[in-house]
Amino acid sequence: MSKLFQIDYQTPIGVLEIVGTDEAVNSILFGEQDVVVHPLTEETPMALKECYVQMDEYFKGERREFSFPSISIGTEFQKSVWHALTTIPYGETGSYKDIALSIGNEKANRAVGSANGKNKLSIVVPCHRIIGSDGKLTGYAGGLWRKEWLLAHERGITRLPI
Repeated sequence: MSKLFQIDYQTPIGVLEIVGTDEAVNSILFGEQDVVVHPLTEETPMALKECYVQMDEYFKGERREFSFPSISIGTEFQKSVWHALTTIPYGETGSYKDIALSIGNEKANRAVGSANGKNKLSIVVPCHRIIGSDGKLTGYAGGLWRKEWLLAHERGITRLPI
């Protein structure tokens, strides 16, 4: 098993914990801490450094797509859902039903919701872009207030009260 490394990135809505190996990032999740505990260092693998830079560009409104090496670990169904999530354009939203239809399994709304909740590559695999079919915000592991902020950020409204 490859050695895991972690760095933290301070966003306007909390600390993102970026975890990966020498080869790829496998987790980007909001942490519970309020401050950076694992800073970027010279020993940080290039994949994590690239992720850090690209997250910084995203939060500055300068990046809409990501190109650093990443890997998603999950079932084939989960991977199909995660791939479908990446087709939701920046600044737009979709529903579980939209994703279920896009993967050719229109009755899989609940399973899509479950797979969405297991996504470990927040923002990059944009699970925050999934809303209810009624247009209301639905669950988000990082908290609904973060989901609301991310959607507003992508729509160009970056000054929301936090």
